[in-house]
Parts: sequence; structure tokens; C-alpha cells
Amino acid sequence: MNIEQRIRQQLSENPIILYMKGVPDKPECGFSAKAVAALKATGVPFTYVNVMGSPFIREKLPKISKWPTFPQLFIHGELIGGSDIVEAMLADGSLQSAVQAAVAPQSESTAGAVISHGEVERLIKQDYPDAALYIEGEGCDLLITVISERFTGLSMVKQQQGVMAALAEPLGSGRLHAVTIKAFTPEQWREKQAVSGNNNGLLQIQMGQ
Repeated sequence: MNIEQRIRQQLSENPIILYMKGVPDKPECGFSAKAVAALKATGVPFTYVNVMGSPFIREKLPKISKWPTFPQLFIHGELIGGSDIVEAMLADGSLQSAVQAAVAPQSESTAGAVISHGEVERLIKQDYPDAALYIEGEGCDLLITVISERFTGLSMVKQQQGVMAALAEPLGSGRLHAVTIKAFTPEQWREKQAVSGNNNGLLQIQMGQ
């Protein structure tokens, strides 16, 4: 998968995604800090990509979005804009309605039999509210990476069993099968990234809870 394909996959799989400098707890520019503050004020979960840790995404995204600076907020794959636009939308109430609509559960008439990435995230975060997630794959065959402090002191088997327990309903109903779980503590994840040198730049966080 090339960089453009990775970006388009991120946009298609994450209803609210902020490409920013730094991370929400430690933005690396004032504009990113303003965008994060506005999103936090809505209390709605969002995905972020630290473009400082993903130089190829930082270089490629402006060519795709036709927006030269960061941060860049996308909702359902559509560019919303930078920090000034996000702050203005927060002030007039349109940001709240936009992000709430983006993560609203599907109605019974439109919900498919196959589990969505969003539902997988919600189920795991019920048991692991601090978790950072990265979900790969389509339909019912997924590779799910979960990073949580709650795995500290547990064996690899116990870590994976905990995540599987959170997904008991879709696994039992057949909406999810052939799933692969990779579980890490934050320290284990940092060590893995340092060894592999592979930083996909994508983490998901739950805000406003």
C-alpha cells in the first residue's frame, strides 16, 4: 500500500480524523492545539494522525486535500479545514452537530450484518477506555491492534483474551470471525516501534468522557 492509498484508507475508515502536528496531549503548534481544544469541547471521539511522526503523510496529504497547512480536519472523508474554521464551527454550533452525526449509530434499516470498524472500537473502549486502536481489514476479517495501560502485568494470552471478551457478541453471532488481536502496553508498543522503525502515525483516542 502506497502513501496515498494509506491516506485514503484512513479517510474512508475514520468518520472524524484530524491530521495535526504532535498529539492531542502535546500539540507541537498553536494551530493544532486550537483544533484539538475545539474537538475536545464536543466530547465526541475522533482519530488523529501525528504528521510530525509520519513525514510521508505530511508531504502527501496537502497534494490530496489541496490544503497547504496543518492541522486538517476531515469528517466522512471531506476536508473541513484548519483551526480557524474548526473554531468558528465550534462557536456557531455546527461542529457539534457535524461530529455527532458522523459517529451516530446506523439505523436498523441501514445497519449491515457485518460489523463496522466503529462498532469494534466502541466495544473495545467499553472495557479499555484508555485504548489506542488500529484496525486493518474489511468486513468480518480484521487485524486489531490495541494499546492500553490495562494490559500491564498480564501475559500475552491474557491480554488477547481480554480483547476477545470485549468482542464476545459479534464473535458469537458470526458478524466477526477470523479476527487477529495484537495487544500491547504503551511501553511494549514503543519498544516495538523502535525496533521495527514502522510508525503508521495513526492512533485513536476517546475524548470528553
